[in-house]
Amino acid sequence: MTIKTISGGGRFEKAGSYSRVKRVGPFVYVAGLTSMQSNGQVYAPYDIYEQSVFIFDKIESYLEEAGAKMRHVVCTRAYLTDMRDAGGFIRRHGEVFAGIEPVLTGVQAGLTTPGMMVEVEIEAIIHSAKGKISLD
Repeated sequence: MTIKTISGGGRFEKAGSYSRVKRVGPFVYVAGLTSMQSNGQVYAPYDIYEQSVFIFDKIESYLEEAGAKMRHVVCTRAYLTDMRDAGGFIRRHGEVFAGIEPVLTGVQAGLTTPGMMVEVEIEAIIHSAKGKISLD
């Protein structure tokens, strides 16, 4: 069975003993990602659509590293600073997952940095086009 752990290089990962991505067999989990850049600055402060673009690009990259694709995503969870601003997130989610349609939960939550509007986590199951999975 494939087991893979991927670090995102976050400052709390080592101290908190967690990883950014975990794959066990066909199951892939990506921990909450925000629009925080490697330089410590929020990408596109207060712009939920642009932050969503940035985040889904990171998610796609992590999935590829784990051996998965966006079409394998079955569940998306979004933590939004204000549900009234959800439109930009929903628009980007619809663009990314057209024809895939994972389940989606949105929660209003306080995020750690001013200007940060959304945090996204996903779950994926690697499967064939017909839905067949292998537990290797």
